[in-house]
Amino acid sequence: MSGAVRRVRGPAHADGSDDDAERPLRRAVVLFNLGGPDSLAAVQPFLFNLFNDRAVIRLPQPLRWLIATLVARRRAPLARAIYARIGGASPLRAETEAQAAALEAALDATHVDNAATRVFVAMRYWHPMIGQVAAAVRAFAPDEVVLLPLYPQYSTTTTASSCAAWAAAAALPADTRTRTICCYPVAPLFVEAHVRKLVEALDAMPAGRDVRVLFSAHGLPERIVAAGDPYPWQVARTVEAVVAALARPALDWVICYQSRVGPLAWIGPSTDAEIVRAGADGKAVVVVPIAFVSEHSETLVELDMDYAALARAHGVPEYYRVRTLGTDPAFIAGLADLVREAAAGRSPWACPAGGERLCPASFSQCPCRPEPAP
Repeated sequence: MSGAVRRVRGPAHADGSDDDAERPLRRAVVLFNLGGPDSLAAVQPFLFNLFNDRAVIRLPQPLRWLIATLVARRRAPLARAIYARIGGASPLRAETEAQAAALEAALDATHVDNAATRVFVAMRYWHPMIGQVAAAVRAFAPDEVVLLPLYPQYSTTTTASSCAAWAAAAALPADTRTRTICCYPVAPLFVEAHVRKLVEALDAMPAGRDVRVLFSAHGLPERIVAAGDPYPWQVARTVEAVVAALARPALDWVICYQSRVGPLAWIGPSTDAEIVRAGADGKAVVVVPIAFVSEHSETLVELDMDYAALARAHGVPEYYRVRTLGTDPAFIAGLADLVREAAAGRSPWACPAGGERLCPASFSQCPCRPEPAP
């Protein structure tokens, strides 16, 4: 193997020699995602893992364990029915592994300081879970680790939760440098990929059709945002960047939120309410999953099936859902740029960045930082 090298000291021998050797610098890139059940039997344990996360149910143990057990048991039949509609399993692992392979190829092609780079997939709530991936990373023996969440907009419920789980499991040698990319809501190629897909959707609409674009993101309970979570602020920055780059002044658009669960008040407006409103206004609808970068149940069932049926029922003349970014070349190239910048120590997205924070200081939960172990 050729490329950048690091002097590695081995054990001393009786004759005073040692095993000092030169080898390429090794970099592990860890892609964080939420994960999803890989079978109908996995649905209930997946839900338990989700609701047993302190970032989701903010109660101490053993109360959180009890609530997670009850909620998972109660929601499992509905969730199994949802996954049955898309073949009995979540596609998220396969989607994320495809993104990892594409990213590794892009990093190889760009020769990031000639390091030997391997991309790992780590899921928060189902396999491959962060603990087992941390063991694989240790076996790889990297000199540097770059943590790259596939959550473009930071939230305590996603990025911070994954960072906390990693911090609890990593157990890397003290000299292993770790860079965390906390968010990238307005990273240029991320925005570019969204713009191109949206242009394709708008251009596919019948001529003269009055269209409203719904930028749909996963919702959060209002109390989480009130506690300082910057997620909706970052979602708004992404949408503003996409709309500005689109350069269509007359565009009719709105930010909305989907996937509400439970009795708490959630941030809004809701995506389903906006679809109903678009029907009342005689508007065609283009839905952009602005905070999702992979297909999963919220896109394939909620948006493609449930909300499409809702649109038909309320007279929406055209309903089009833009695909998630997946392995879009611009998006993957953008992820490679994030890794390259983080490795060079000059990323505006790496935490700590050593510069100005992206989010206003009023968002006390930003930026990403390790929380106590879950």
